[in-house]
Amino acid sequence: MNKAELTTNIDGISVSPHNFINGRRVASKDCFEVRSPLDWTRKLAEVSRSDEAIAHDAVSAAVEGFKHWSSFSTSRRVEVLYRLADLIDANVAKISTIECLDMAMLHESLRLRVIPRGALNFRAYADLVAEHTERSWHSKGTANRVIRDAAGPAVVITPWNAPFMLATWKVAPALAAGNSVILKPAEWAPLSASMLADFINEAGFPEGAFNVVQGLGSEVGASLVADPRVRRISFTGSPATAQHIGVAAARNIVPFTAELGGKGPLIVFADADIDGAAKKAAAQFEDSGQVCLAGTRLLVERAVKQEFMDRFSSYTDQHVFGDSREPATTLSPAIHPIHLERVEGFVERARQAGDKIIFGGARYDPEKLWYKPTLIEPKSNQSEVVQKEIFGPVLTLQTFDSEEQAVELANSTAYGLSGIVYTSSSARASRIGRAVRAGTVWVNSFLIRDLSAPFGGYGISGIGREGGDYSLDFHSDLKTLQILEDSVS
Repeated sequence: MNKAELTTNIDGISVSPHNFINGRRVASKDCFEVRSPLDWTRKLAEVSRSDEAIAHDAVSAAVEGFKHWSSFSTSRRVEVLYRLADLIDANVAKISTIECLDMAMLHESLRLRVIPRGALNFRAYADLVAEHTERSWHSKGTANRVIRDAAGPAVVITPWNAPFMLATWKVAPALAAGNSVILKPAEWAPLSASMLADFINEAGFPEGAFNVVQGLGSEVGASLVADPRVRRISFTGSPATAQHIGVAAARNIVPFTAELGGKGPLIVFADADIDGAAKKAAAQFEDSGQVCLAGTRLLVERAVKQEFMDRFSSYTDQHVFGDSREPATTLSPAIHPIHLERVEGFVERARQAGDKIIFGGARYDPEKLWYKPTLIEPKSNQSEVVQKEIFGPVLTLQTFDSEEQAVELANSTAYGLSGIVYTSSSARASRIGRAVRAGTVWVNSFLIRDLSAPFGGYGISGIGREGGDYSLDFHSDLKTLQILEDSVS
């Protein structure tokens, strides 16, 4: 194939829908369609549907690429990572346009916040490896050092929500540690990951250091994680898929991290800024609720329930349905008809079970993928809508009368990715923040991220931690070098 056949034009932007292996575009014999959630009648691209042979070739390329990339000095690696970050910054507008069409996140949010975070991820990990100091000490007549060695080829599997940013969040520490990478993006929104490959190629990474394999998770993803040459696996997605990946990782004794979604509580105490809490609660409907960190279970102290509801309903009513490319739009569509049907199924089962639909509970337009912001007051804490991740614009409302009851409700699901607490008491903030079982707990705020902090979940929300040195340690083999003192000169 010539270059023109390996790319497609989307709104004037050239994007390859094919694999990137060993520094070159590789098309598969079969393809699958990618359509825009903004207009499901619009086909964006025919994307390569890779198979086991493609997966094998990608891992082979990563094995060779690892030899070259891991041999780069730290300063040289940092230089290339910074060059990549500059290329992302220079192409924010193009990436935002493609990602908006591909998965429908609000364009303004992508352009101003989400896509620039991709460049920040690469700079942050470049800085961390540049600033790293080996631990050293003396013990029992020996001089000791802890050395990070690059682990080897890493398979990175990313989700369809915020695909570019989440890909860079996982790829950056792997590359910074000196590993080669095979990225398998989600089939519902794969196009921005393909753009990342072009920037990496332009930045000067050696061939095979970074590879993209397009395709279905059950087909090519399964082949990638089962390959014994892979030395690290990082996954974001569902607990069910993680179970399969975990089995494959265990067979080859490969370290594995997984971020598996959440069912976060948003706890509002009577002493809180009720208006601020209500406004933040209404913001949980943004991006069609397709945010793993969202506070989807509203837990409100009974004494302020009515005040909270009045303000929360008012802020919810201010949301605007529309094209995600329009600045006035605040509510984007669901990613895919299949996912929208899944969300509808949760709400319909809740209705049939006797849970109270306070508002919403239906599509905004029966012919499109927008779903109305929905609030459900469950009949029981065991209701499905309380206990399972919906990943849509559906929140639940429960009340409590004491701190103990609030904590009990907050910790009553199998998930533990995040929590949000609203209170004006610093003592309560500390007590509840410590008591809520979640990997990240925000007090009077939401989605403020420090890239040096650990990120991950309790329970079925995940395995391991990412972020800062936690990611770099995961992507490294740690060696203790012990030298008998006075035995060398």
